[in-house]
Amino acid sequence: MARKEGGKQKKINVRVDFTPMVDMLMLLITFFMLCTTLSKPQTMELTMPSNDPNEQEDQKSEAKASGAVTIYVAANDKIYYGAGTPEYTNPNWLKETTWGSDGIRKVLREHAVADGTKPVKQIELAVKELNVKRAQEPKMYPDSIYQKELSKLKGGNMPDGSKIQTLTIIIKPTDNSSYKNMVDALDEMQILSIGTYVIDKINPDDEKMLTEKGILL
Repeated sequence: MARKEGGKQKKINVRVDFTPMVDMLMLLITFFMLCTTLSKPQTMELTMPSNDPNEQEDQKSEAKASGAVTIYVAANDKIYYGAGTPEYTNPNWLKETTWGSDGIRKVLREHAVADGTKPVKQIELAVKELNVKRAQEPKMYPDSIYQKELSKLKGGNMPDGSKIQTLTIIIKPTDNSSYKNMVDALDEMQILSIGTYVIDKINPDDEKMLTEKGILL
């Protein structure tokens, strides 16, 4: 009986061409680079102390305090504020207001500093004038130039060359305040073109004052 010999398997070399895939990936990368706007860094404006040698230390402290406003973001959509240096033992220092144009926005607009000026109102007016100029001559105010001019205004540098004191806002959220209300508070800073603001923690004096006022922490 003849023995059947097993046939040898023929090896086939398979070559995968990745060139089309690489081309497609390069096209996708190019597409996303052209269509995606790179995020710009957010900056906080700092108000530098005055270098006027004729200005006394108590005058500097008074001016600095007059431009400070502390905002307390509390639970149940409540918002409170105090102007100037915190007066924890003064029951009338802390005041309640509401959100929106007739509440905290109006409070900040009407807040006057030591020399009697209302910086938020002045800066808002200057920003409106800047926006009108940009709308009339868009080529003269590309985004880089516009943001530079806006930054100057937020820092209190007026178009006429004068320098005004700006507000410093301290935002203090309580433990039970909502994330939405914190976003609302930051939105108010943008709406009013306030360049100097900071989010701070509730300290023991704040906690005692709020508790005595019956405010839910």
